[in-house]
Amino acid sequence: MAAVREQLPQGRYGRSADQRADRKLKIVGAALAAVLIAVVAWIGFDYVGGQSLSAQVIKFKVVSDTSVEVHLEVVKDKNAKGTCTLRAQQTSGDDVGRADFRFDEPVKQIDRVVTITTTSRATAADLVSCQSD
Repeated sequence: MAAVREQLPQGRYGRSADQRADRKLKIVGAALAAVLIAVVAWIGFDYVGGQSLSAQVIKFKVVSDTSVEVHLEVVKDKNAKGTCTLRAQQTSGDDVGRADFRFDEPVKQIDRVVTITTTSRATAADLVSCQSD
């Protein structure tokens, strides 16, 4: 006489240990994902909202062996004041000129052509940083 073992109906007597562990893992994963999204959003908002002065180089022109003209566009809060640092470089990447330019005008956007004096002929000019006071 062989013992016949009956299968119990699935789910009738509660969840198995594997199902409980899977559910806990899903809850922990969802909570960690929500925290990560919140942190990334907060950092992004703080970075964008915290800058009251930003700028970009529109174009530059090497005028001579000792100077570069840079068309700079600055966007800032109307009453913000600050300084932007620009640099000129050779093909090798070495700096041949660096200058700070002050922006105190009570307007939101400034388009200005500035001149960087160089020690030798530059091939590029770029924005290093901008800081508000």
